[in-house]
Amino acid sequence: MGNLPGLDALKIGPHAVWPPVELAPMAGITNPAFRTLCREHGAGLYVCEMITATALVARNPKTMRMIRFAEDEHPRSIQLYGVDPVTVGRAVELIVDEDRADHVDLNFGCPVPKVTRRGGGAALPWRRELLRNILRAAMTAAEGRVPITMKMRIGIDHEHITYRDAGQIAQDEGLASVALHGRTAAQLYGGQADWSAIADLVELLDIPVLGNGDIWEADDALRMVEQTGCAGVVIGRGCLGRPWLFADLASAFDGDPGRKLPPLSAVAAAMRRHASLLLDEYGDLRPDPCDPHARDRGIRDFRKHIAWYLKGFAVGGETRRALSLVGSLDELSELLGGIPDQPFPTDILGTPRGRSTSARRVALPYGWLHDRDSLAVPEGAELDISGG
Repeated sequence: MGNLPGLDALKIGPHAVWPPVELAPMAGITNPAFRTLCREHGAGLYVCEMITATALVARNPKTMRMIRFAEDEHPRSIQLYGVDPVTVGRAVELIVDEDRADHVDLNFGCPVPKVTRRGGGAALPWRRELLRNILRAAMTAAEGRVPITMKMRIGIDHEHITYRDAGQIAQDEGLASVALHGRTAAQLYGGQADWSAIADLVELLDIPVLGNGDIWEADDALRMVEQTGCAGVVIGRGCLGRPWLFADLASAFDGDPGRKLPPLSAVAAAMRRHASLLLDEYGDLRPDPCDPHARDRGIRDFRKHIAWYLKGFAVGGETRRALSLVGSLDELSELLGGIPDQPFPTDILGTPRGRSTSARRVALPYGWLHDRDSLAVPEGAELDISGG
């Protein structure tokens, strides 16, 4: 299967995923509407936004809405964040007992300060025994009913590398696979991803390793697999404003050299579809006495996607400003209809999308680096809101 010798479907427990592509959880992005849009373009494993274990156990209303899936969405995949083994175990138990998902991914890759300063995300693997306890709690709670995987980074920074120990612990504890973003937490989303670390982890482990970082085009995914031997790829910022990237990825892994270069008219159609899905998603929340304008949130939520969709196209400043304030689907259609059709701007192919940041010191709990084998959970470590 595919045009890479020996490459098979990605195995996540009982789930065979082809093409071997995973949509990375992105806060405020990978909601049911965006996942539906991407799935309409190509198959893969589509993961919802990051859910915090504490909020899930408390049945926070926002969190419970975030773990909704479309009827035809399979496998249903949840990414869970937690720092306390007990809370993570209770969250996984809730997921499997109530049949909320078919797969649980654990987040040890988030680099944002509000997460790392509590010892979570990419900071946590430094405490290797705490990591082991979290993974063991998750596996015990799952009881083999759903596969558990994890995503991580190379380390906190280049002086505090964690991926090798963390990968070995994951394998020892029975996780189905691991995904490695080839950056440290200190790099955030800047610089260049180090694919050699992914290759090193593939060599070290027997379980599947997925690679993440700097996959902007389908051919980047093929190149990563060829260079690292990874079992699959994780797509994050590369699909922002480009849901058809998943069609390109499917073609690439099936050996088809064709790639989609949609003209502006086709991009506009995708934009209207995305906005419509968001309107439907938020419209489902009505009536809500706490949020009587819930449906309006759908079009407001779509506004952040507009610049990604229109990157490289000649749109005009006045139209861009009007689109940034668009208030309805009809208004969106009218504004897009007023832009002359034009071919896809090929000069932007392979260029970064979304946030790009410079390196900075990682915020950590006091004394976090002093004892790698400490099992102490930092006070206030558990975030009580979901979505990153």
